[in-house]
Amino acid sequence: MQPYQGLFVLDASQGIAGPYCATLLAACGAEVLKVEPPAGDWSRGLSTREGTQSAMHVTFNRGKRSVVLDLQEEKGRAAFRTLAARADVMLEAFRPGVARRIGVVPEAGKADVVFLSISGFGQQGPHSERPCTDSVAQAYSGMVSLNIGMDGVPHRTGNLMTVDMVTGISAFAAVQAALAGQARDRVAGAAPQRRVLDVSLMQSAAALMAFNVAEQGLLGRVPPLANVPSGTYQGSDGRWFMVAMLREPEFATLCGIAGLPELAQDARFTSFAARAEHREALLPMLREAFAKAPAAEWVTRYQAARMLCDLVNTPLDWLADPHVQAVGAAVPLEQPGLGTLPFPKLPGIGAWSVPAPGLGEHTEAVLAELGL
Repeated sequence: MQPYQGLFVLDASQGIAGPYCATLLAACGAEVLKVEPPAGDWSRGLSTREGTQSAMHVTFNRGKRSVVLDLQEEKGRAAFRTLAARADVMLEAFRPGVARRIGVVPEAGKADVVFLSISGFGQQGPHSERPCTDSVAQAYSGMVSLNIGMDGVPHRTGNLMTVDMVTGISAFAAVQAALAGQARDRVAGAAPQRRVLDVSLMQSAAALMAFNVAEQGLLGRVPPLANVPSGTYQGSDGRWFMVAMLREPEFATLCGIAGLPELAQDARFTSFAARAEHREALLPMLREAFAKAPAAEWVTRYQAARMLCDLVNTPLDWLADPHVQAVGAAVPLEQPGLGTLPFPKLPGIGAWSVPAPGLGEHTEAVLAELGL
């Protein structure tokens, strides 16, 4: 799976979304050069770290080379222009307007460059210059309102950078579509045109919730909670497990195994809609029942009944799971500065083999290649 061998990608983005898009291109064979300011990509300072490396940074910058250029200075901008003139793909994630001010623009690239801008709210519109993070995008898009916990409180998706990740994947898909369009032009004998792509956290979050947006747009209101009482419950050992239902008859099975068969006959709980309306009466009874046995016992019983149920694992639990180990779902990668880290394989692409670069690790070599 190396379809982009020979493709030169100039990655001037920082954080998660842009770098993740670029590292996916690297995983597919592209040569990716990461341009960093003298202080480095700000993700180098977040999460568990050692020196200029952090778990967050190496995750989203594997397979690249790093060159430090100060784009606030003319010397740095001149070197960037020389690199840009060779780029097949360019990525930037500055606030709208900043990239143009420092020369990170489509015109700096080849005539057929694919130029990708990533921002919080897009390059146009009244919010285009508003600061944005994953948490802000989750709140703004409505995602938090959909993530109602068992406590009845809307939550962001914990420490999982959902919007940043889906924005990186969306950007990767957009770049691939642009490259495919150029390939089609070449087959047709036409000169490929420059493609300028605008990918935002706001739009990516909304695309992830397409069903919810469509449903609420159709109804003109917020629909009741679906699939009640699907959710997480705690066993007597303090361990949590998840049980889910897709069909009405499964409620009787859930109640029977929980030792509460009478609930399936209660008029308040005869349908998903009715259970949503009387959720506050139903959930405490189920919680009390599930607190009488260990979580693993409930999982075994529900899985035996062919219901959707499993333990709530931590990433460490997942890594130690026999199925994960049997299929090689995670592969260790030696990362200079941090040691050996386990990375999940990319679905359909495979395992990583090239670590992330140190800050400016390739600056001298790259500038020498350019004769600078």
